[in-house]
Amino acid sequence: MEVHELAGKKAPGSMLTDLPKLVTAYYTLRPNVHDPAERIAFGTSGHRGSSLRRTFNEDHIVAVTQAICDYREANDITGPLFLVKDTHALSEPSFTTALEVLAGNGVDVFIQEDLGVTPTPVVSHAILTFNRERDSGRADGIVITPSHNPPEDGGFKYNPPSGGPAGTDVTRWVEDRANEILKGGNTGAIRIPYERALKKTSTRRWDYVGRYVDDLRSVLDLEAIRAGGVRMAVDPMGGSSLPVWKSVVDRYGLSLEIVNPVLDPAFGFMTVDRDGKIRMDCSSPYAMAGLIHLKESYDVAFGNDPDADRHGIVTRGAGLMNPNHYLSVAIWYLFQNRPDWNPGAAVGKTLVSSGMIDRVAAHLGKRLLEVPVGFKWFVDGLIEGSFAFAGEESAGASFLRKTGRVWTTDKDGIILNLLAAEIVAKTGRDPGEIYTDLTRRFGEPIYERIDAAANAEQKTALSRLSPEHIAASVLAGEPILAKLTNAPGNGAPIGGIKVIAENGWFAARPSGTEDVYKVYTESFKGREHLLKIQEEARRIVLDAFQAAGL
Repeated sequence: MEVHELAGKKAPGSMLTDLPKLVTAYYTLRPNVHDPAERIAFGTSGHRGSSLRRTFNEDHIVAVTQAICDYREANDITGPLFLVKDTHALSEPSFTTALEVLAGNGVDVFIQEDLGVTPTPVVSHAILTFNRERDSGRADGIVITPSHNPPEDGGFKYNPPSGGPAGTDVTRWVEDRANEILKGGNTGAIRIPYERALKKTSTRRWDYVGRYVDDLRSVLDLEAIRAGGVRMAVDPMGGSSLPVWKSVVDRYGLSLEIVNPVLDPAFGFMTVDRDGKIRMDCSSPYAMAGLIHLKESYDVAFGNDPDADRHGIVTRGAGLMNPNHYLSVAIWYLFQNRPDWNPGAAVGKTLVSSGMIDRVAAHLGKRLLEVPVGFKWFVDGLIEGSFAFAGEESAGASFLRKTGRVWTTDKDGIILNLLAAEIVAKTGRDPGEIYTDLTRRFGEPIYERIDAAANAEQKTALSRLSPEHIAASVLAGEPILAKLTNAPGNGAPIGGIKVIAENGWFAARPSGTEDVYKVYTESFKGREHLLKIQEEARRIVLDAFQAAGL
């Protein structure tokens, strides 16, 4: 993909979303229930879209919220529902709609005490701490966020009592029921006016942020950070982590500067992403250009996306660290500095994450469990403690408390950011320097993802690939060691294929949201070797299309 001429530069006013038009469209435009593109698609990340495209409108939110109420009743979930929102412009009206339906259905709803914004990991923490030692009356949650998506987008996701992303069985049930309600003109939804919903005794104010911040000491050595005088900067990127970071500074006395304390639903302060869009992606050097520019002024700096489930680490030497690099450093550090963790607890990674993680885990003598893409695959293991650390290549991860008990079952960009400061405080070196040491010990990988156009039939063909479809026995000059269509960590289908050699691999899978397929590639033997892997990966995918008659 070519780099847009505005990438890394402040977004011009002409690029900003017309917020009044966006919110008006939320209330006035109606989806065409006969058009699949305008129906509800409720996956692990919930339902996403834009009111301007008739894919995220009031009708959608009424139907999805009612479907969640029906799911709770069908599954005897009787505890409170934690309802929170982020800073996207469509989050506020969606919150209002959702509360009207939840209150109409008599659900006990816990909302942020100041009606403010709340990050995704804070909700996961709230659900798990509320449900601890409870066999009945367990809580669940709704997080209104499209994550790092552009300002015109909205998102609405459900976290069951496990606290993490809902599994396919749950999301399919909610999607089917929501579309049934939507098709019926939402006549099956129960709803009361917002003012009445706020005043109902079943609607309670809850100090999400205070409880989460007070408990941070159980997962991080904040005293070491304070005593070490680590100089930090954070860019919340206009997101819901801002009140958390303010509270962290006040509560723990850290030397932490919030370099961008602005909440603007147009995100007009952002620098433009690689493709010319405003996108609050803390793993993108273009979106993080402002913080990278300040790297020399701090021992370590970091950012979060609008719902704070992702992290971005900036160091003096490395600039913005590749997410795979930082995951490797975090694993290297944590498993040597958490003596109360179960020695048998594993490292969890998605199968498209870097092979550096495999080499680090092997050196530490830790089990490595590789799962398909999606944080939902880590939920049970984090609860049980069989995963001490779980991470994915897109800058999302979580890990256990210092005692070895679960912290969150959703990605937590806040603790991953603060962990970088703990690493500086305890080792005297920043994560970029430690990663350089790891490359000297284990090799220096080059990792790239390539997206290519694919229609629905081609995506289906790719998802149905089996090892037998791949005749090759060599990948870029090395014998192929494995051809995987199921993840080795849990046996679940990966929806594509992964081919592994000693010093390189590729994985190909269709996108679930775009008309593209994704090819993830990595080499420990340099750029030329990586290009050979990419060339052979493309050939294998095209052969699969040809075999399917496409």
